[in-house]
Amino acid sequence: MFEFKDIEILQDIVKAGGFRAAAQKYNLSQSAISARVSGLEKKLGMMLFDRSNRQVRLTAAGLRFIEEAQRLSRARDRIWQELTHPGELSGTVRIGVAETIVHTLLTDMLNKLKDDFPKVRFELSVDTSGQLGKALGEDDMDVAIMLRESVPQGAVAAPLKPVELGWYCAEDMALGDKPLSLRDLAEHAIVTFPKGTPPFREVESIFAAPDISQPALHGSASLSTVKHLVAGNFGIGVLPTLMVNNSEWDEHIKPIPVLPEASLTALHFVIAYYPERNREIGAAIQEAAKLSDQNDRKKRS
Repeated sequence: MFEFKDIEILQDIVKAGGFRAAAQKYNLSQSAISARVSGLEKKLGMMLFDRSNRQVRLTAAGLRFIEEAQRLSRARDRIWQELTHPGELSGTVRIGVAETIVHTLLTDMLNKLKDDFPKVRFELSVDTSGQLGKALGEDDMDVAIMLRESVPQGAVAAPLKPVELGWYCAEDMALGDKPLSLRDLAEHAIVTFPKGTPPFREVESIFAAPDISQPALHGSASLSTVKHLVAGNFGIGVLPTLMVNNSEWDEHIKPIPVLPEASLTALHFVIAYYPERNREIGAAIQEAAKLSDQNDRKKRS
């Protein structure tokens, strides 16, 4: 009825956003790709693509076909792996991580995985937890380490130890030793996690009281950038304490003591994956991440 090559072509059309880009990948003409899709639609008795406007989009039936066909492709790959490499993981594993993980447990985790699975290649993506959750749900990623709030429905999520957040300023900023109140903090520009993330929303909410002047609140998807802005006296900042306690981070910035009203909620990261797709490598990454998480806390305690 249809071939696995048909599935791959349909996936490439969707990812590329059109028939022409997919045709270039397979070194075929656009008309040849279009004819192959039309032939498949005729066999199935349904329209897979909505061609009513300039942008090629899947129909509801096409989306259902792609979802079911991807399951077949994953089953084929799993069968091939189990028959040709019994008990051995190989190939490429796509791992997504939030930037906090990059600066804490990522290196130790990957070193363990490299030793345990020497034939596996790792493809890494660093993004916000919201984007990681979306990629994991769309099967553009095998395993993600993200904030638990962003885990897509149906994925398993194994928790890591909470990551505390702290207030920081440049090393030469004179703020005194007395814990600062929200009103004191609001006198400075604040830079932290990107807009829309749980930490940004919490910082935004604690300054929402009408008797407090709203500070200038700046967000960045790069926590390395936040650190450099704080060190350069751009403003004060909110950062994960584990990142700052790392020797390569603690130069030129220092913690700000604050009153309880300015304390922030710890971040809860999880290792997330879909067991029906990636049970074996998901469990392996979970074990390596948890071990690295423990080692990380010991090194900085």
